[in-house]
Amino acid sequence: MNAQEDFVAALLDPERACPAQLTAWNGSDPAVRFAVYRNNVLSSLIDALAASFPVVQQLLGEEFFRAMAAVYARHSPPRTRILADYGADLPAFIEAFAPASSLPYLADVARLERLRIRAYHAADAAPLAADALTKALASPDRLASLLLRLHPSFGLLESAFAVVSLWAAHQGALTLAEVDPYQAQCALVLRNGLEVEVFGIRPGDALFLQTLQQGLPLGHAAQRALALDSAFDLGTCLAHLLRAGAITHCAYDPQRPLP
Repeated sequence: MNAQEDFVAALLDPERACPAQLTAWNGSDPAVRFAVYRNNVLSSLIDALAASFPVVQQLLGEEFFRAMAAVYARHSPPRTRILADYGADLPAFIEAFAPASSLPYLADVARLERLRIRAYHAADAAPLAADALTKALASPDRLASLLLRLHPSFGLLESAFAVVSLWAAHQGALTLAEVDPYQAQCALVLRNGLEVEVFGIRPGDALFLQTLQQGLPLGHAAQRALALDSAFDLGTCLAHLLRAGAITHCAYDPQRPLP
């Protein structure tokens, strides 16, 4: 291990001694100064995680969250300089973190919060004008080959838990007493301007959007959605997507011949 690797390893491991190569310009004890620096680095990483996962912190309580975040930070240091990217694998860590096992929905709440961060930093794209889609829908014989492109901020989460309601409760839209966390929900995450929004959607809508996201045409997506959910309504779903600015482009699939 070279000096730089030794420094990094010691920085995140309180059991390691101060690197032997360190000296202080004013003659003070390098070990004392390094301990202060180590604490500041760890505290900064925990603060970054708390800023990215506020609902997870509220569900756990600040003391528990910071203790868990310290364990995570020591084993998973940042891999880039962009702290907004830090914590991408925290949901998986939470799933395996035994002290948090009494809250089985916690990892999916963390996944929802990660989707919100990704959406906030996603590229901009102008939403499709309503009349452009109306024009395309005016040719029903070609709907099967219509391709829709979704906004770069679009994110989808299917959960066995009430992640949308749990998130909403911590925004003041509901009370926790109203939420049954063990009700499955699908979440659509989308940025509208600078505001990231979270919508609860039906399973059929979620499958429809997943299929579009895979680059498959509207007709195929609608068939899959209806097979899963007989209450799926294509018109209602498309209207909601247009209002939310979720569609940015539409075109007919060149691989499918005209009828």
